[in-house]
Amino acid sequence: MADSYLTLLDLAKRSKFGGGIDDVIEVLSASNPIVNDAPAREGNLPTGNRTTVRATEPTGHYRAINEGVETQKSTTNQFDDTCALIEDWSAIDEEEIRISGDKAKYRATEDDAFVSGLTKKFATGIFYDDIRTDQKGMHGLTPRYNSLSGSTATNIINASGASNLTSIWFVKWSPTTAHLIYPKGTKGGIQSEDLGLIPWTISSKHLRAWVTQYVWHVGLAVKDYRYISRICNIDYTALTDDAATGADLLRKMISAYYKVPTEDIGKSSKTFIYCNKTIAEYLHVQAMNKSNVNLTLDNVAGQPVTRFLGIPVHVCDNITNAETAVS
Repeated sequence: MADSYLTLLDLAKRSKFGGGIDDVIEVLSASNPIVNDAPAREGNLPTGNRTTVRATEPTGHYRAINEGVETQKSTTNQFDDTCALIEDWSAIDEEEIRISGDKAKYRATEDDAFVSGLTKKFATGIFYDDIRTDQKGMHGLTPRYNSLSGSTATNIINASGASNLTSIWFVKWSPTTAHLIYPKGTKGGIQSEDLGLIPWTISSKHLRAWVTQYVWHVGLAVKDYRYISRICNIDYTALTDDAATGADLLRKMISAYYKVPTEDIGKSSKTFIYCNKTIAEYLHVQAMNKSNVNLTLDNVAGQPVTRFLGIPVHVCDNITNAETAVS
């Protein structure tokens, strides 16, 4: 069952850290829904995960009586996805804690801030990190789907904008398509260690501080590129409510929908559409047009949810309006 896949939110709830990190992860999933959408799995390498994929398969032969056929075999390719190490430290002067009057609550507010920062870095990395330019980061979606003539070009839909660019993503999450990873032998999610009241150095000067270390090993494994589609080069400044100008997003979203393998068309379990707030507003307005049957507007737990052909549209603030053109 797709619902049995553990997400970062699930992992946080299973490990109650000091300072309420599990609570803030739940709050952050509202502004970074990818935190709650993507399953997270332990990799098979100390640095990440190695995936073996089928490259070719036997095609079979027509054979006549008394005529043999040549033997065939399948071939496979392997590729590695590495994890990034996101780390930070909180150090609060013991006098600041004393003045606050509530050590636990005051430190919890710092936990919230640090986890918020780490989560935003993670969400940005999922879309934009490129290990070819920064080997310390993870390898995100954009560098994998960033050429109209590359190996993933069949799953890239060009909206033909030249400036003020953003993207819409279709992602099917599962252990066999795409998922988050953490290194073999480690734990998923943000790990927090309370180091207590210890000597601390700031600009070569010494004090005692309440210190917490935050560590997060996380990466992205794309096992089958066909289950992810990108609508790129969207000039958001050219869009209008009635789609009279600019990219015909609905037509291009239909193209993205049909990029998955034929046998999985119509199967949208654990599939999500990601865009920023600018695009989401435009789609929301389009969903209010009663003649538009592909876009619908539902109410889930008191919140409006836009769906395209049944797939929920999730807003990710980390998708920018200043992307580099895909060519």
